[in-house]
Amino acid sequence: MSTATAPDLKTLRRIATRVLWLSTAIVDAANAGRPNETGVKVGGHQASSASMVDIMVSLWFSELDHTDRVSVKPHASPVLHAINYLLGDLDQAYLPRLRELGGLQSYPSRLKDPDTVDFSTGSVGIGATAPLWAAMAHRYVRSHFASTEQAGRFISLLGDAELDEGAIWEAVAEPSAARLGELLWIVDLNRQSLDRVVPDVQIHRLQRMFEAAGWQVITLKWGRGISTLFEQDGGEALRRRLELMPNEEYQRILRADVRDVAERLIGDVQDPALVNLVRSIPAAELTNAVRDLGGHDIGLLLDTYGAVATDRPTVIFAYTIKGRGLPTEGHPNNHSALLTAQQMAALAEFCGTDPAYPWRVFAPDDVAAELCRQRGETLARRRVIPGPDLDVPRTLGHAHRSTVSTQAAFGRFLTDLHRAAPGVAARVVTTSPDVASSTNVGGWINKTGVWSVADRHDWFADDRERLLRWSEVTSGQHIELGIAEVNLVGLLGELGATWSRWGERLIPIATIYDPFVSRALEPWSYSIYAGGQSILVGTPSGVTLASEGGAHQSISTPSIGLEQPGCVAWEPAFAQDLEWCLLEAIRQIGVPGGTSAYFRLTTRPLDQLAARVPEDPGLKERRRRHAVAGGYRLTEHDPAEEQVILVGVGAVMPEVLAAAEVLNSKGILAGVVCLTSPDLVYRSFSSRGDLAGHDGTDIANVLFPPGRHSALVTVLDGHPHTLAFLAGPRGDPIRCLGVRDFGQSSSLPDAYRLHGLDTAAIVDAALSVLGR
Repeated sequence: MSTATAPDLKTLRRIATRVLWLSTAIVDAANAGRPNETGVKVGGHQASSASMVDIMVSLWFSELDHTDRVSVKPHASPVLHAINYLLGDLDQAYLPRLRELGGLQSYPSRLKDPDTVDFSTGSVGIGATAPLWAAMAHRYVRSHFASTEQAGRFISLLGDAELDEGAIWEAVAEPSAARLGELLWIVDLNRQSLDRVVPDVQIHRLQRMFEAAGWQVITLKWGRGISTLFEQDGGEALRRRLELMPNEEYQRILRADVRDVAERLIGDVQDPALVNLVRSIPAAELTNAVRDLGGHDIGLLLDTYGAVATDRPTVIFAYTIKGRGLPTEGHPNNHSALLTAQQMAALAEFCGTDPAYPWRVFAPDDVAAELCRQRGETLARRRVIPGPDLDVPRTLGHAHRSTVSTQAAFGRFLTDLHRAAPGVAARVVTTSPDVASSTNVGGWINKTGVWSVADRHDWFADDRERLLRWSEVTSGQHIELGIAEVNLVGLLGELGATWSRWGERLIPIATIYDPFVSRALEPWSYSIYAGGQSILVGTPSGVTLASEGGAHQSISTPSIGLEQPGCVAWEPAFAQDLEWCLLEAIRQIGVPGGTSAYFRLTTRPLDQLAARVPEDPGLKERRRRHAVAGGYRLTEHDPAEEQVILVGVGAVMPEVLAAAEVLNSKGILAGVVCLTSPDLVYRSFSSRGDLAGHDGTDIANVLFPPGRHSALVTVLDGHPHTLAFLAGPRGDPIRCLGVRDFGQSSSLPDAYRLHGLDTAAIVDAALSVLGR
């Protein structure tokens, strides 16, 4: 790692001053430079940006190369855009367009910003952990595909307030993270959060927590200027006074008149050595000295990067001042404060620029301009070619005749895929939070092994009674994490982004207990927003998991899947449906314009003959097309003659079919529709036939032909409102059955009776909606 010479430091300081101006002006232009007829606040974070300027300039203009990947704290996005502008990576036209449609996003966005952004951030703590999972994902692809580009460091720039987020510590505590020497976190320790000065940043506690997890910990508290004062007579007393005072008192000194700084430092201590030192220093010099923190000393930062370990992750606590260099510097309410026109003018004068020409760059013959040009060339990225095309089959040819659950069929699918489509299977990587065996991934693990950064000795290799062969090798295709669902989906998202980062297509599939999908939802949703494409398998699910009780019975997950952008939610009832839908989902993973998928499975074994899969090849292909489009009819009645349609999803299909038989025996013609994806059916309805499914099938009109009316009864093991939309397009009367309350331990029949999912309840609902 490089260390800048003294002349370079002067140039870097000039660039930092220009970046401070540009980042502040970007926010100012968004709020004061364009009309706002609605009166809705535009916002921005000038103070939070200012504290990061010196850290980011030291990285982008001296330290990074094109192989490094950096996650920037959300509120410092204007700094990133200002730097990219000086590097030639952002057109000037975007600078006044922060938070404008088609302009710069409020927070760094990998997919939506026009310049280079490595990680989407904005959800506090989630973006900070992404480089950790990206480093692990890169290690995985490098161990499987030798042609993968070598990466550099994976760096997170995060605010100290983000360390309150639990996702941070779940990631830090993951044992495999301790072996990621390419991981570097830099904490912008400005001692302020959104609303306040943080009362007591317990830095020693934070340091010990990182050290206990195996990280190298470096703390940059003071710059080299004030450090020379500490070496003078009374210097140790000055250091002790500064380091023992509360954060609020330090921040108040930053806001004090220059003439009052010395007396505030002396305070009530009256240490003669301290008094003599601070009164001997000119007021302006003393005022600057107390602001000389490690996170603003570019030379110190550069030297520190050279001391970073390569055999384990490193965290640097860099003390900074929120609003450094701005009139709002250190103010407890500066988080969203905007500079006035007069303050902007004064800042422009301080930064040596002209507010009338806010986007002016350095003159071509300026040494700073030459450095910007050189660094722009160094950091330029080659265009990533998307991963290879995969010949994903539409079926694996497995006959599904035995009684089996969708969870068990999922495990069989993985092993069948390995046999029938080895080229596709080679790109599959599974992961789970210590639930691999209980979610039926064991057979796959036995075939492929568990991935590890380095091969580990298998002490149970000679145990003949062991069913699950837990062989940890660099060639394995399953990654096992600890019991932390947030970590699971964080890794899942980065595994799903390798095709666009390094041109290596992976098919990441994670298994998670379905009740805990909600716990993992925000980081998984964020990974989809950031471009990660993956398959999340939630299993087992619903009150169908009767004996496990209410703590493990998911209720809201079906509608969560339907409502998640960038994702298709599936809940197939039968093994053949699962096979077809999984293959369709795989086809959409790791490709431009692709989409993630969520599968909701259960452990209830179903008679596969109830699926009535046609034997005729043409009719079977028609069934497949309907299944991957969202659903199919299980009855062959003319829809015009049906009095009621029973619509079922997932594990409740036996009860739905039994109810249809009861109704038919009473002379009521009941059709049966089996939905594999209410999500896709909803999209078909909402598009009014203008948007067909993956294979061109307008499934809504197939299942519910327009111009005809039937009463509807919908049934699923989840909240009933999930399917309430089915009544809308044709105005059909409807009764929606599902789970509205927490469950309890019981038998399966008792659970279904308790929640009104049994055959009798379905028949009663049908008769009720028919007015009988």
